[in-house]
Amino acid sequence: MKLALAQINTIVGDLHGNANKVSDYCRKARDLGASLVVFPELTLTGYPPLDLLESEDFVARERKTRECLAQTYPANLGVLLGGLARNPGHGKPLHNAAYLYENGDCVGVCHKQLLPTYDVFDEQRHFAPGADPMVLRWQGCKLGVHICEDLWNVRESGRQPYTHDPIATLASQNPDLFINLCASPFAIDKHFERYTLMETVWQRYGRPYVFTNLVGANTDLIFDGRSCVFQGDRVLEATPFEETLLIWDSSLPSGSGPASAPPTQQVLEALKLGILDYVEKTGVLEQVFVGLSGGIDSAVTAALAVQALGPKRVVGVAMPSAYSSSGSLQDASQLASNLGIELHTIPIHKVIDAFNHALKDQFLGLDAGVAEENIQARARGTLLMAFANKFNGMVLATGNKSELATGYATLYGDMNGGLAVLGDLYKTEVYELARLMNASGELIPESSITKPPSAELRPNQVDQDSLPPYEVLDEILKGYIEGQQSVDGIIAHTGFARTLVESIILMVDQTEYKRKQAAPVLRLRRKAFGIGRKEPIVAR
Repeated sequence: MKLALAQINTIVGDLHGNANKVSDYCRKARDLGASLVVFPELTLTGYPPLDLLESEDFVARERKTRECLAQTYPANLGVLLGGLARNPGHGKPLHNAAYLYENGDCVGVCHKQLLPTYDVFDEQRHFAPGADPMVLRWQGCKLGVHICEDLWNVRESGRQPYTHDPIATLASQNPDLFINLCASPFAIDKHFERYTLMETVWQRYGRPYVFTNLVGANTDLIFDGRSCVFQGDRVLEATPFEETLLIWDSSLPSGSGPASAPPTQQVLEALKLGILDYVEKTGVLEQVFVGLSGGIDSAVTAALAVQALGPKRVVGVAMPSAYSSSGSLQDASQLASNLGIELHTIPIHKVIDAFNHALKDQFLGLDAGVAEENIQARARGTLLMAFANKFNGMVLATGNKSELATGYATLYGDMNGGLAVLGDLYKTEVYELARLMNASGELIPESSITKPPSAELRPNQVDQDSLPPYEVLDEILKGYIEGQQSVDGIIAHTGFARTLVESIILMVDQTEYKRKQAAPVLRLRRKAFGIGRKEPIVAR
């Protein structure tokens, strides 16, 4: 068998555009001599379609598009793709399905069994689980077809999240191979978990495992692809973060084993793809704007945007106040020069004076504090949004996860933006990413990396006036957010003082209202701020 894995980048809701891409890849598969081509989960709708599935018109158009598309498939090429299916029985109105076509006819269909409802997933909102899976027969071959989550209950030990194992049911029907249509979002090193599951299937049943995954980014979710064929220690894998057509000839050796880039390199590739697809798939944005303070976060954000979009589509705006150091202005200017981007410098002294004058009677006799500091941040945010409005662009928010977690960010100020690029990277990880980006030559000025981080909203301010050192802070935050540890658990793991740990956790809990108003965060790990972390605002 010569099988093609179509690792494609789809756009949510774009039935016509996604169908055209399927046609293109079918022709490529035929030209390369494939007899069967496999596409990702929910191929035509894109993933996740969310509440588009509540539209009867959308569901009907998906079916019509899929059936018309089938008439265009090359002769003698099997096509396996994800789609919607009506549920004629009780429960939710739809199934998440996989369709097998040959010569324009549907010759097999199966429904997803395990519907994830955790983290970013909410499939039980729209889908009913399928009945027991049956292998699909095609040209004398028995295909163990299943969809994404159906793989994730085959662990040999530990808690199994579901009551039944679709792989075991398929295996009892003696398939020649297993095929998974998937839309599995990226998280750092998550692909190793997938390999472990595939290895378990291979060891238990001794059948090749074919995994076709979505690639691309849809709002906050990034899909890394890594489509592969797994046969024990032989793995044929597609290039991550890129569209490709991977050809597997079952009569030939598949390769030596999976390769993986270090976590920081994975993050770099994921963020570039996240920025590019957000801008390109919205279809209306000509350029992005980044407020350049001379600090590490804005520098890394701008450098990522340039690598994703090119320098002509990235504009820097420096907005010095009375507290901005000359070094910060020099760093912003040097960064713009290194990146080859346009830089506008707009002093905000007079803007701040105007705000302070307007409020002088109301603030009379009160000490200056956070309110006055935030006026500076909000003045900058207003100017950045004016650029975006005037020049048909979008502001990229530059805050990191450490800041978002503790509320060390200003609503309607430095939190302004359409996309939070670094919102799932802790501050210490931003430095690691900067070092990687400078490995082949200085993009980010060295002084932006080495100087003490500061918001520069008051004289001689540094972040450590309000926060513990980031090495300490990030360890506490990772334990609380990613590890979901208690205060006692964090103390036992880190040895930090109880008063410190409790104060940081209180900051996280009390600033949830800010995160609910933040820009979408590009997701890099299992507990990113956004749709996958549902915490109450009003709570004690």
